[in-house]
Amino acid sequence: MRTRLLPLLIVLLAAVLLALGVPLAISVAAAEQQRVVVDRIDDTARFAALAQFVTDGCGTTRVTTDERLETLSTELASYYDVYGIRAGVFCHSEVPMAAAPVHWRLPEAGEMRDAFAEALLSRRSHDPEQVWPWQRDRLVVASPVIRDGDVVAVVVTDSPTGSMRSRILHGWLVIAAGESAAMLLAVGAALRLTGWVLRPVRILDATTHDIATGRLKSRVAAAGGPPELRRLARSFNEMADNVEDVLEQQRAFVADASHQLRNPLAALLLRIELLALELPDGNEEIASVRTEGKRLATVLDDLLDLALAEHAEADLRITDLGALTAERVAAWTPTAEAKGVRLAGDCPPTTAWADPVTLSSALDAVIDNAVKFTPEGETVEVAVGFDGTTTTVVVADRGPGLTDEELSRVGDRFWRSAHHQNIKGSGLGLSISRTLLAAGGGTIAYDHHPPHGLRVTVTVPRSGPTA
Repeated sequence: MRTRLLPLLIVLLAAVLLALGVPLAISVAAAEQQRVVVDRIDDTARFAALAQFVTDGCGTTRVTTDERLETLSTELASYYDVYGIRAGVFCHSEVPMAAAPVHWRLPEAGEMRDAFAEALLSRRSHDPEQVWPWQRDRLVVASPVIRDGDVVAVVVTDSPTGSMRSRILHGWLVIAAGESAAMLLAVGAALRLTGWVLRPVRILDATTHDIATGRLKSRVAAAGGPPELRRLARSFNEMADNVEDVLEQQRAFVADASHQLRNPLAALLLRIELLALELPDGNEEIASVRTEGKRLATVLDDLLDLALAEHAEADLRITDLGALTAERVAAWTPTAEAKGVRLAGDCPPTTAWADPVTLSSALDAVIDNAVKFTPEGETVEVAVGFDGTTTTVVVADRGPGLTDEELSRVGDRFWRSAHHQNIKGSGLGLSISRTLLAAGGGTIAYDHHPPHGLRVTVTVPRSGPTA
């Protein structure tokens, strides 16, 4: 959930920062240009004040020379030398009254020509278009020279924009650095916020998984987070307590019922045996009653084993799973040979974290099931393997196998395949195996064993549970 929530928060934060940063960057560029334009306007106004006192100059094709004109020319030349900004005073006829550099003239067209024409109408030229760091290397400002209410000339400045663009870019970099720092702080805050909000959810998810895998004692530990999630955690713990109580009552009932029924059933079987002594040998009714009584005793024993398995705590320890499996294979070999089935084991030494007693019982149930359903002359293979984190015991038989639908139900209590109803069993053996394995953190899985048969994989962790 955090991987989905965090990108959403980051996108929203980035959108907010962009919404604030872009207008700020535009305003910085506009303010920097406005400052330059104001400076150029002040400069043109000063030159216009000098030019309006020139005695003559714009009535003919040439400009007369006097002391004020020399002062104007000197000021323009110094201005150009110091700042590198071209400046000139041009008459109506576009004849320069004074200019720096000396040979600078108005172009035939363009922004400078438009500014000159605007100033001739006794209006200062419009503000230039915005200069961006990647475009426009010149900035033109024109102001009219007014004498006795008439425009007698126009002062034009043509300044380079390199320095201004550098300052704009520097301001943008400062804004970008501030935005990046704000983004990092926002991401850090978002990480803390999502961690604070989702920590109870992660704990709840882990606890739910523990309960789903059979660790019914797991509860949601008290943690931070919003009040709604804390109330949810308390409600979940109350629900888990109620479910555990119900299951405990169910297990107690099954165990008590199984235990209480065994004595009457044993007495009933004894009376059947005594009755059989009074009847002729080979009586079919007595044989049928005796068989059903023994089957009922087996079911009761399996129910009691299942109830005890669900209630017992696993005594986990480091176990040599190879030696344990080899021992169980050796124990079941006589039974397999008596049925005409070969039991082959490949059990290299390997360790696992398991309860040896419960794991032995689970392996007994799996191997018993494989031998039971394997026809005479076939082989049951038992192989031990391991990878980085788990150790596996694979029991593969050559029996009739199960369909895909049956594979999804194998291990359910009292479930037996419709094709194998004539084979002795209560339908609880594999369910007991799954319960025993789950108590120690193990699992059991079922799959096809081509061309026919069933492959059962028992998986046990190689390392102990972490605190």
